[in-house]
Amino acid sequence: MTKEDKVLVIQELKEVLQDAKVVYVASLEGMNAAATSEFRRQAFKQNITVKVVKNTLLQKALESIEGVDYSEMFPTFKGNSALMISETANAPAKLIQGFRKKAEVPALKSAYLQETFYVGDENLAALVSIKSREEMIGEIITLLQSPLRNVLSALQNKEDAAGSTEEETPVAEEAKAEETPAAEAAPEASTDATDAPSAE
Repeated sequence: MTKEDKVLVIQELKEVLQDAKVVYVASLEGMNAAATSEFRRQAFKQNITVKVVKNTLLQKALESIEGVDYSEMFPTFKGNSALMISETANAPAKLIQGFRKKAEVPALKSAYLQETFYVGDENLAALVSIKSREEMIGEIITLLQSPLRNVLSALQNKEDAAGSTEEETPVAEEAKAEETPAAEAAPEASTDATDAPSAE
């Protein structure tokens, strides 16, 4: 690769990394052509950009980016390196973990997301469990809806209770109305009995 080619590659990487919020560097070493192809295909489906890069060129590209000091990741840039860029914080970690069910590769070298560095493959589980922006929004919406559901449910129960009370009222009044003549009829019957001539 000529010096000009290297400059072009560094510039390309810099453009890709400039606004990236989620940056992973993984090792695809040991993966055969079919597995690598499948890995790239799955990454594409999940909107993850994957680029196999030369470590020195990746380091130079990261060094040229202002605002973030990526030097914590540099010691991991050894052997075969694949740069993974995503909008979703845990997507690359989930992709790596999914492939690890069948083999020991790919392996996580390092990652930068949510203004934090993760160095070493032992951080993969922690990265998988990080909530994505979409998941967090979903949880917030659920939490906000929960009290609203409780209020609506309470109002609904109150309406149901009020409705059943109103339905019972006319029946109760009818029952009272029916009882009243019977009570009034009783004194008349006793009066008749008193007025009746006694047998002599």
